[in-house]
Parts: sequence; structure tokens; C-alpha cells
Amino acid sequence: MAEFVALIASIMAMTALGIDSMLPALPAISDELGVAHPNHRQYVITAFMLGFAVAQLFHGPLADRFGRKPVIVGSLALYVALNVLAAFSRSFELLLIARAASGAAVAGGRVVTIALVRDCFAGRAMAQVMSLAFMVFMVVPVVAPAFGQLMVMIFGDWRLIFGGIAFVAALVLIWFAIRMPETMDRATAAQFRVGDVLAGYRVMLRDRWAVGYTLAATAVAGGFFSFIGSIQQIVYDVFKRPELLTVVFMAIAGCMAAGSFLNSRLVMRFGMRLLSHVALVAATVMAFVHLGVILAGWESLPVFILLQAPMMAALGLANSNFSAMAMENMGEVAGTASSLQGFVTTMGAAVLGAVVGQAFDGTAVPLYLGFAGLGLTALAIIFVTEKGRLFRRS
Repeated sequence: MAEFVALIASIMAMTALGIDSMLPALPAISDELGVAHPNHRQYVITAFMLGFAVAQLFHGPLADRFGRKPVIVGSLALYVALNVLAAFSRSFELLLIARAASGAAVAGGRVVTIALVRDCFAGRAMAQVMSLAFMVFMVVPVVAPAFGQLMVMIFGDWRLIFGGIAFVAALVLIWFAIRMPETMDRATAAQFRVGDVLAGYRVMLRDRWAVGYTLAATAVAGGFFSFIGSIQQIVYDVFKRPELLTVVFMAIAGCMAAGSFLNSRLVMRFGMRLLSHVALVAATVMAFVHLGVILAGWESLPVFILLQAPMMAALGLANSNFSAMAMENMGEVAGTASSLQGFVTTMGAAVLGAVVGQAFDGTAVPLYLGFAGLGLTALAIIFVTEKGRLFRRS
């Protein structure tokens, strides 16, 4: 069990490594590759997420046809090669292409690991495993910005970040190939036909829980991507403390990991709905409180961390359960359902995050307007999905 969780978390972490290690390097990348507008630096993140979103539509059906293991192995191998390409990019356009393609490659890890967990667990047990994996996975957001900052500040070369990602991905690839058996029952393998894929999509789209919690997860993930897109400029331009970006990110990511650990301990007792609904309400209230603090002129970097960290922990706790509930009835089409859910969640969240990020105006107000609005949206979606019966212990 411990190695299973660690391996799943490591594959999931390849996505976080591809995003969070970029944050300290964005100014250096824009300077060397001639990016004129400061907000356009965020495209390095956005391109990755858009490629990640679209490719999920294909990885899931492939995993249902050929098995979980071949798809993950192929995805990780391609991810290694594309990060090497990014390291040698000489234009911003080529870098964005490499980023989009690497996001598309590593999407296989996100989609197929969820299907793999669903092969082995269901219900609250799946939520518990996902929470444990997310807790281990959160080690990467804690250390990834430090890794990126080390490459830029000490070695003066952001290109080394991509080389490091390729190296770590290669190690995970070898570990997975050696230690993880195939979890899909070959007797249930689906033919890779468009009609079958669409049939799998229909199964998911007819399930109220799958649709509702996928949309709620999209709104919550939009908050995460808004934060990732804006945090570098907030620390650099609002608080004028660029040297503390890694510390700020580590503090917030560490609190998110603690939230996931708490969820893994409580979900079997209290249920996914009660925990996730309470967490989402708490995060939305905290977003409004933080917005009020900013508008009152009481914002400072310590206040930002003290308010942001528990809010992100609550959102992470909610999102772990949303993903499990969205997959609860999808056992027979786990790969296909996971791919459609991943596409909707990632594409929607990437667009929402980009809208909020591009609204950056030298203050944190757009970010917290985004958090508050997205929190209310997620609550409204869940209210409709549950027909008004929130906070049930199930």
C-alpha cells in the first residue's frame, strides 16, 4: 500500500513539477526570450495546462483499450523527451509549443493514475487513497519553486530546470515500469472505436454526481490555477519581496498537504460529502474575509500567508473528495470517464485561471474576487447536484 501510494503520487507530481518549478524562472525566461508584457509570462503555465487538458480526451480511451501501464510508460517517456526540447528552445514561441506538448504527454499520468486507483479501490477507500497520494504529491509544490530558484539564482540558467524535470521523470518511469503491474482486467478491455468512446462519455454525462462534482472541481481548480498564475507577480510586485517567493509557496503548499492528510484520516468516519461541503464553505468565507482585508488596507505579506494557506488547504481537501465522488459510479468506463472529467476540469480551470491571472493590476484584488466568485459557483453547482441536501455524512 505504501509503495502504491508513493508511486501514484510521484506520477501525479510530474504535473506539479512541470508547473511550480517554473514560477521563480518566469522573469528570467521573459528577459532572455524577449517577452514584452509582464502578464504574458503566465503563458508558460497556461500553454502547459491547455495541452494537458486536451490530451486527456485521448489518454483515457487508450488506457481502457491497451491497459494502464503501457499508456503511463509511453506518456512519461514522451515527457522526458519534450522537456529536453524545452531546455534547448531559442524562442518564446518554440518554448510554448514544447510546453503545450509536454503538458499533453504528462496528462496520461493524471488520467490513468485515477483510473488505476479506481481499478483497486472505490468509494471512501478511493477518497482515502487519493488524499494520501495528494499529501505525498504536495511535497513537490513545496520543493519545486526552490529547485527553480536554485537554478536561476545560483547557476543563472533557467534551462537547467527542464533538464532536471527530464531526469526526475526518467527515474519515475523506470520505477513504474519495474514495480507496477497492470491493474485493468484484460477481459474488460474496450475496442478503441469512436462509438465506444462516445458511449463511455454518455455514461458519465448521464450521471448527476459525475457531472456535478466534475463542474464543482473545475471551479475549485480554477482557484488553484488563478493562484499559480498570479503568485509570482503578487510576491514580486505587490509585496516587493522576490527573494521570499519560495518561502511563501512552501508555507502554503505545506498547509495544503496537511489538509490532505487530515482528509485521509477523517473521510472514512465522516464521509466525502460532509467534509468537502464544509471545506468549500470555509474556503469561500475565507476568500471574502481576505478580500475585505485587502480593501481595508490591512494587507501585508505575513497576513497574506496566514489567510491564504488555510484557504488553499480547505480547497485541496474539498477537491480530493470531489474527484472521488465524480468517479464513484464510473467503474466500467473508468479510463474514459477520467479522461473526460480531466479535460473538462483542466480546460475550464486553465481558462478561468488565465482570466483571473491576466486581470492582475498590481494588487491582489482580482485574485480574491476570483476565489470568492469561484467558491460561490462551486457551492451553487453542488446545491443543484445534491438537490439542496448538503452536508450529508455519505
